[in-house]
Amino acid sequence: MNEILATVRLQFHRGFTLTDAEHWVDYYANLGISHFYASPLQASRAGSPHGYDGIDPTRIDPELGGEAALERLVSRLRSRGMGLILDIVPNHLAVGGSQNRWWQDVLAWGNDSPYAEFFDIDWHSDDPQLTGKLLVPFLGDAYAEILQSGELVLGYDADTAGFHVDYHEHRFPIDPRHYGDILRFADHNALHEQAAFFDALQQREDAYTAAGDARYQLRKVMESPAARQSLDAVIALFGSANPHGATRLHTLLERQHYRLAWWRTASDEINWRRFFDVTELGGVRVEIPEVFEAVHALPLRLVEEGWVDGLRVDHVDGLADPRSYCLQLRQRLDALQEKRPAEAPRHVALYVEKILGDGETLHCDWRVDGTSGYEFMNEVSGIQHDPAGAAPLSRLWHVISGRDYDFTTEVHLARSEILTSLLASEFAACARSLHAVARAQLASRDITLAAISRALEALIVHFPIYRSYADDAGRPDADAPFFAQAMKGARQALNPPDIAVLEAMERWLGGEAPCDVADDEERRLRQRAIVRFQQLTSPVAAKAVEDTAGYRSAVLISRNDVGFDGEHFSHSRKRFHEANVRRGHQFPRTMVTTATHDHKRGEDVRARLAALSEQTTDFANHVEHWRRLAAPLRRSLRDGPAPSPGDELILYQLLLGAWSPTLDPLDNDEMQAFVQRLAQWQQKALREAKLSSHWLWPDDTYESASRAFLEDLMTTPPLRDAIAAAARKLDLPGAINGLVQTVLRLTVPGVPDLYQGAEFWDYSLVDPDNRRPVDHAERKAALDEALTPTDALLTWRDGRIKQAIIGKLLALRHRYPMLFIHGDYYPLSVSGVHADHIVAFTRRYAGYQLLVVAPRLATELLGEAEQPHIPPQRWEDTHLLPEAGLWQGVLTESSLEISKQGVPIATLLAELPVGVFLLDNGTDSSDWITSPLHQYRDTSK
Repeated sequence: MNEILATVRLQFHRGFTLTDAEHWVDYYANLGISHFYASPLQASRAGSPHGYDGIDPTRIDPELGGEAALERLVSRLRSRGMGLILDIVPNHLAVGGSQNRWWQDVLAWGNDSPYAEFFDIDWHSDDPQLTGKLLVPFLGDAYAEILQSGELVLGYDADTAGFHVDYHEHRFPIDPRHYGDILRFADHNALHEQAAFFDALQQREDAYTAAGDARYQLRKVMESPAARQSLDAVIALFGSANPHGATRLHTLLERQHYRLAWWRTASDEINWRRFFDVTELGGVRVEIPEVFEAVHALPLRLVEEGWVDGLRVDHVDGLADPRSYCLQLRQRLDALQEKRPAEAPRHVALYVEKILGDGETLHCDWRVDGTSGYEFMNEVSGIQHDPAGAAPLSRLWHVISGRDYDFTTEVHLARSEILTSLLASEFAACARSLHAVARAQLASRDITLAAISRALEALIVHFPIYRSYADDAGRPDADAPFFAQAMKGARQALNPPDIAVLEAMERWLGGEAPCDVADDEERRLRQRAIVRFQQLTSPVAAKAVEDTAGYRSAVLISRNDVGFDGEHFSHSRKRFHEANVRRGHQFPRTMVTTATHDHKRGEDVRARLAALSEQTTDFANHVEHWRRLAAPLRRSLRDGPAPSPGDELILYQLLLGAWSPTLDPLDNDEMQAFVQRLAQWQQKALREAKLSSHWLWPDDTYESASRAFLEDLMTTPPLRDAIAAAARKLDLPGAINGLVQTVLRLTVPGVPDLYQGAEFWDYSLVDPDNRRPVDHAERKAALDEALTPTDALLTWRDGRIKQAIIGKLLALRHRYPMLFIHGDYYPLSVSGVHADHIVAFTRRYAGYQLLVVAPRLATELLGEAEQPHIPPQRWEDTHLLPEAGLWQGVLTESSLEISKQGVPIATLLAELPVGVFLLDNGTDSSDWITSPLHQYRDTSK
């Protein structure tokens, strides 16, 4: 009961609460889902649409219904033999605003706050104005302008007897030790006398606790109406209406443990770790035991009580030491096994959100069950792109956009830009940490900070993966080839003197184990430099690859997504099979997914665009024709046309990918909604690319002109209809690709994850579009019809065929769990004229076999088909040789007697575009079908 067999990712927010989810437990149970995989449920900012801006990890978000609602949901899940996986965010919390009590306490008390070490703050900045302070860059304009504007308002909170400065949604508390600087202005004697009590706190070592008594006395005094009236007059002295108000307020603020600043200063001067470049998300130091306990107390309690069967760790690469963190968390989870309720599974799954680079595999010594599955998205996408399409699409992109078609070149350019702009302060901090290491030795003390900065930039620009995992024992062997690749690229970019600095840095960054360094201070400096470096390369990769190069390079945008290796246009079937074999051996319980809350394009948008790789000549001709027709619609701006040729080509690609099979160009309401979604995507795409606009300095003129072009495009009949006609040509091969990736996700090694709503066609775009409400009632009604996949194929445009296939395969996973968790994976060879168009494999366990047959690159084989189903005769002599025997159709009611001579693909795919068959060799499987999975070998360790 409650073993993790298949998950559904649900996005919780105040529009879809825990109570709302409870209503759909039966639907998902009937579909075959074993676990709800929830977005973060711990308290986040009011109105958060996603939960990744947590403010208090110690409680369930009241907007979602709180712990009582969670208990009801878990109880309902348990009643259906289901469970819950919880997404936790140990790397960061939302700061700014006024809702994070830990952050507010740090602002008030500085380094004396018990939460001062909870956040990754450099209290010893080289900037004298930031020594002992943190930069708080939340102002909408220069500090002097905001100070004079009156937007900074001194206030008093009667409930806490505390002073603060309000600025829109932000609250900046005043250190109680400086309340006297306010109260001394009071003409009310008792109120004026309170100043001395707060002044005295400056001399007390126990000021933090003693402040409570002083606040209590102030609260008592404030019970007097005369005192309240006097305090109002005092506060007015600090207001903009008073001639000296700004000066008084500035003097007060200068005595605090923070320096208010314009938001634009963050990239250059911030002295605390952020989540990527998001200034309102502050890094948390879970490597400190006290912080680990505070952040994980709630999820560990929920695990112990049996409410939660698995944890998914968000952005594990942001942590100081992911390996140590995972080992510590696994140890705690294992210790809770015997304390969990008897009906709960003993093994609690542990997944990490990890982006794996080309050739990179998850480290096997972390004791996790696997990742959240981004790499599988990439693997499936790779085999669905026609390698023959790479050259013509590359030429088309280069000729039209004028940009290099090499994705790696774009990544290198983007990395350099990110280091000198969005993450300049983090880069400078890392360089200073390495300079401190250099100064620790006589042999290297003449290495300058400038030389280190040049070598460091070259190293990070050429770093091929998110991060390395060196620690006190040095760099793991698994990281060596990637570090060597970065070193090779950096050497080619540097002059000879700086290459020597680079070689020294390689040793300091884990080439030599810090534990072997005799001097304790030098060892500490090396450890710190390693952490700084590894916590820098990860956000640089994310910002440069996903959020910059991915929007600049558009040979085909379906190969630019989270976790994808955009430098490879396609993958071989051999590589796909090898990845599945490796996954089955190393991480059989890892998640595998094809859609997530982070994806840039929905799984079926990517599936349609993959089919475009087979239609490159037609596409190039279409683009030439459309650009000619669209010439009058472009706006001429000072720096060129809007949109630029590259942005226009990206738009055409997206239109073809997102144009659903049911979208009628003559339906005004549907088209208007479509354009609204596209416009939202367009603005984000332009700002992420950072070429014609930018998040930090948006170009409203260019964005408005580009949106007008989009709207005109969709309301100009010749253009709109031509694009719609081209989109129709992707309907059938796109649908086949969509069904294939669905079947593969549900049959390869790993736990299949379904993204909310994607049991129908998923034509979503980048967030927030991919977090739109799901019509659960429509999906439930379709499931209740109990259509077979063959019946649903007749009305394939409505998406019910996808749901029908998912239901059949999830039922099979429930019936034969061990076949899917521990079944060996065997690639099958295909013979015949169209052998390259088939992916086939078997899963084998305890006398049972599962045969999976899926087409790829289907366009040329469809011919005049009217459904997403390759006519059997088109397969000609293409042949497969699985084990002989009586195979039962899983998706159909037919059975096949396969001889030793094999079986034609035409026979296997006679009724449906995909084929899944089961072979029973007579082994009594009742013991392994119905027994709890935890009785069998645990290969996650």
